[in-house]
Amino acid sequence: MAKSENQKLKMIYLMDKFMKDTDEEHGITVKEMIEYLEKNNIGAERKSIYDDVARLQDYGLDIISEKVGRETYYKLVSREFELAELKLLVDSVQSSKFITKAKTNELIKKIEGLTSKYQAGSLQRQVYVINRVKNPNEKIYHFVDALHEAIHNRDMITFQYGVWNTKKQLVPKHGDEKTYVISPWALSWFEENYYLIGYDHDAGKEKHFRVDKLLKLDRCKDSSNFVAKPSDMDIASYNSRIFGMFGGEPVSVKLKADNSLVGVVLDRFGKNINVIPVPGEDAFTANVDVTISQQFIGWLIGLGDKVQVVSPDEIRQKVKESLEDILKLYK
Repeated sequence: MAKSENQKLKMIYLMDKFMKDTDEEHGITVKEMIEYLEKNNIGAERKSIYDDVARLQDYGLDIISEKVGRETYYKLVSREFELAELKLLVDSVQSSKFITKAKTNELIKKIEGLTSKYQAGSLQRQVYVINRVKNPNEKIYHFVDALHEAIHNRDMITFQYGVWNTKKQLVPKHGDEKTYVISPWALSWFEENYYLIGYDHDAGKEKHFRVDKLLKLDRCKDSSNFVAKPSDMDIASYNSRIFGMFGGEPVSVKLKADNSLVGVVLDRFGKNINVIPVPGEDAFTANVDVTISQQFIGWLIGLGDKVQVVSPDEIRQKVKESLEDILKLYK
């Protein structure tokens, strides 16, 4: 392409040069700008570069000039994202179990493109800070997008639900013959996993499913039987009472715990619960709505003798039986 034909791209190339090669600590000279444009088959003179920089400043780019000796350096000193914000994004992506290793590297590369090549290096060094197991399911991103759209459009969906076998393969939980028909209500992020919450038409009740275990996700051609989310249903409170996202009927449970566990209980059940001090004791009680599961009992056991179920009696009995079953394993 002739230089004259490429002139319309001049400002774009110049802005790209500032984005990649300058920041608060690094600048470029007019000579370097001209050489960069020449490499991209764009002719430029010194006077026109001054005008171009001024137009970029008018456009909103925070470009400043700095005299160093006899040379003047131009640099882009602020961007839409600060370096500290980009580091936070990189940390979030890198530490997320939900995001696969391949997608992690892809996203971090894109985040690096939001800053200069010099600052991108500091982001790349963070990639190796955290080493953890990442989700191997590459389809999950497309599933999340499809589920958001289905929720917005009130489309019923179908899928198979998977479980891991001893060969580390995700296979249909009930064989190929079982397909779930769901009215999707919401997506919830809980303990580093995405969960779909919705109405199971076959079971006739609300259920939740881990998104990374969905197989053969599709939309129903007919969504006329879509069941809407109850108006009084709060997803946040739903998460707080579901331990390990295992289902079941919610039960009101009265807990008594040592005062040192106030933060633990509030983190688990939210700050809207009533914390009632026990007179004469370094303890408190709290009434919480819980879906009873082995995960809830395991949470109690994990807190040792600093927490107990006061009521109802049947839940106290379940905890006792679980402890007895564990003791049998060590006789």
